[in-house]
Amino acid sequence: MKSSDTLLTPAPSVILVGVDFGTPNFDAPLEELGLLAQTAGYSVADRVTCKRRAPDPALFVGSGKADEIKMLAASTGASEVLFDQSLSPAQQRNLERHLGMPVNDRTLLILEIFAQRARSHEGKLQVELAKLQYLSTRLVRRWSHLERQSGGIGMRGGPGETQIELDRRMIGESIKRTKERLEKVKKQRATQRRQRERRDTFSISLVGYTNAGKSSLFNGLVKARAFAADQLFATLDTTTRQLYLGEAGRSVSLSDTVGFIRDLPHGLVDAFAATLQEAADADLLLHIVDAANPSHPEQIASVMGVLKDIGADEVPQILVFNKLDAMQEDRVPLALCDQMELDGQSVARIYVSAKTGEGLPALRELLSKQVMSARNGQGPMTPGSIPEIESPAP
Repeated sequence: MKSSDTLLTPAPSVILVGVDFGTPNFDAPLEELGLLAQTAGYSVADRVTCKRRAPDPALFVGSGKADEIKMLAASTGASEVLFDQSLSPAQQRNLERHLGMPVNDRTLLILEIFAQRARSHEGKLQVELAKLQYLSTRLVRRWSHLERQSGGIGMRGGPGETQIELDRRMIGESIKRTKERLEKVKKQRATQRRQRERRDTFSISLVGYTNAGKSSLFNGLVKARAFAADQLFATLDTTTRQLYLGEAGRSVSLSDTVGFIRDLPHGLVDAFAATLQEAADADLLLHIVDAANPSHPEQIASVMGVLKDIGADEVPQILVFNKLDAMQEDRVPLALCDQMELDGQSVARIYVSAKTGEGLPALRELLSKQVMSARNGQGPMTPGSIPEIESPAP
């Protein structure tokens, strides 16, 4: 197919479904799911939300709401349904039979995006492993051809058992091979880290919620050309550059890592262990926060949850509140550098704009102070060592 033909092909339309079980982080407008869908190449036909005390064991939303979704799909011409929560294999299969169209959940949507965006050999391996682990539990979904097999004399079990067992074994073997290849990559990374340690390199990793502006800030600090865009999961592969800090009189290693997201599939966390290990082994984390997003407290909590999963929650942090230029004037703080309580500890916080460059010189000064403090064996900076930076007069 020619590229001109591809441009004329309309994006498949989907209906987004979210169920409020009374959790505090329920996304009523389904904004994040909509952004994920658009990032994966879908167009949103409509959105459906409902409240339930607990998921329906068979259809997740119940038969009445499932009928409503079916009629909505028929009227809008939607070709697929995406759920904001994870579905069990049986629920996914039952919904597809009830609605007569593909049904997928947030987990598979994120996996699809990662598969589209992975560029390095390591990233592709990590996504492949996560998808294989996900699919290994979904062998009950679309195996209509298996119904042609039936039990007979000397056979045990029901229709399709032989084929399902064969597919399960093939997926299991693929998982094993992919894990072995990833283990080699992990050893290579460990060797690289040991070399940095022998050179006494101070390592800094950028972490944060997806689309908080990590890559833009990375480019602004080291004058790199890492891909940056206003979209979820714009970059997946870790990029490392040297950053010279004049006040400290030395260079440090700065790494841009994959972004986190609410309910990041555990399979992805496990699969990206080699990449995320950069954060766990860092001397300092720059936790990038989208200051203009009203949901940033929940996003900070999500990032801290993933950091805890990978054993990086004890690494010293500086909270970098990015997108200062996009904040409403009445929300811009008087002091652009102060302290903030994070998981019971006081950490440095600084407001910057990677887009305009505002606050970047102060951030470099803050990093220099942290490096010199670590060199002197003083550990993380105390509140008194944080430079005072006031917001510019309007």
